[in-house]
Amino acid sequence: MANRHSHQQTPLLDLGERCFAPVEPADFPQAILRYRNDRAAAEIGLDGLSSETWIQHFARFEPFADNLPKPLALAYHGHQFRVYNPDIGDGRGFTFAQFRDARGRLMDLGTKGSGRTPYSRTGDGRLTLKGAIREILATELLEALGVPTSRTLSVIETGEQLARDDEPSPARSAVLVRLSHSHVRFGSFQRLAFLSDTEGLRVLLAYAVRNFYPHLSEDDAPGFLRSVAQNMAKMTARLMTSGFVHGVLNTDNMNVTGECFDYGPWRFLPTLKPGLTAAYFDVSGLYAYARQAEAIYWNLSALADALRTVADLDALKAALDQFPAYYGAAFAEALMHRLGVRGAGDKSDQDFVTGFFGFLNETQVPFERAFFDLFGGRAGLQKRERSPHARAYRDAAIIEQLDGYEPVGADRLADPFFEGAPETLLYDEVEALWSELEPGENWAALEEKIARIRRMGAAYRLEAAL
Repeated sequence: MANRHSHQQTPLLDLGERCFAPVEPADFPQAILRYRNDRAAAEIGLDGLSSETWIQHFARFEPFADNLPKPLALAYHGHQFRVYNPDIGDGRGFTFAQFRDARGRLMDLGTKGSGRTPYSRTGDGRLTLKGAIREILATELLEALGVPTSRTLSVIETGEQLARDDEPSPARSAVLVRLSHSHVRFGSFQRLAFLSDTEGLRVLLAYAVRNFYPHLSEDDAPGFLRSVAQNMAKMTARLMTSGFVHGVLNTDNMNVTGECFDYGPWRFLPTLKPGLTAAYFDVSGLYAYARQAEAIYWNLSALADALRTVADLDALKAALDQFPAYYGAAFAEALMHRLGVRGAGDKSDQDFVTGFFGFLNETQVPFERAFFDLFGGRAGLQKRERSPHARAYRDAAIIEQLDGYEPVGADRLADPFFEGAPETLLYDEVEALWSELEPGENWAALEEKIARIRRMGAAYRLEAAL
């Protein structure tokens, strides 16, 4: 099928087979469409697909016209909980199409649960339906909160029964398709450095610069690292001000465009809990909520290390050293953005960040409730006064400072959403949604939750940072 944004060239093929392996998708016994994101599909001209054609492309993986002729499982290594692992790669996914969106950006269609690949090791290449539902919910809420994130485009139940240690077995299976600005990971560079493939590093760097940072020259590794660090700082700041905890911030889960993606274990904060982790196996708290910026800075240092053979070491270090300043500025901007006010752009904003999170920590007002109640600053005073936590706000010095900032887009407060309550996705809520589906098959509950999240996003109008 032709597409209004289709193009004759698929840039991923420029990398050659040193960076991927052509693969065959699994042959699933069933294809039951459970989720279709036409809003995301419209960005690449796929919202008009019939249900039959949708399933052909997103469950059977028939190639699109003028696109990748076969799915490609990407090769990469990575530090997993800071232990280097050379035995990973796309073990249950692949990239099977590339399109340009309306902004001209290169967009990848990638999968999760699409079958075994040369990188599967002992895995079955499958995804549980519950895991797919969790990724739908995470991406929907993060998008609504203005976080740069991949989008879940499609989930199709596949009719297989899976054995899993962390879910009741047998578990239902699904195949997920995500839309992302890039599936090139930090670990893609690490693998080529590990293999001493300097030419491969130059080819991958040129691909990344050409397609994601075209303002740079294709051999400018320090400039590339600096640009990635800027985008990662913005993404991390938005994650933190959304109260999100990503359970596996490994280098193979970092992409070079600065989008958050690959949602296995995750949590949203109930209240400010700096030590909250999302993965039961994160026993040391390495990826706890308050340590996420530290983790991403460490991952950027691993990317810098991988680029050493194609760039001056001092120039790479200088680029890497910019991350703390980028992150500090991005955090203040993200907090103001979430609260619907305009900061002064000086040290007072940094003081406000410290004071605001100190207030959340001291009072333990529910995290998302606080942002809902305080959105709009002084323009949202009536909403704040209606809150069950109104007393905590009246007695807090930080609220006076908030009211000193100028509200931005105060007309947003007229939305009927602000007469109700915020949408949240706490652990027990997600489990309750799943219990509606298993075994009750109440898909309406999930659909209603997604609709409410989107209504929240329409009210807040929190555009992504990238």
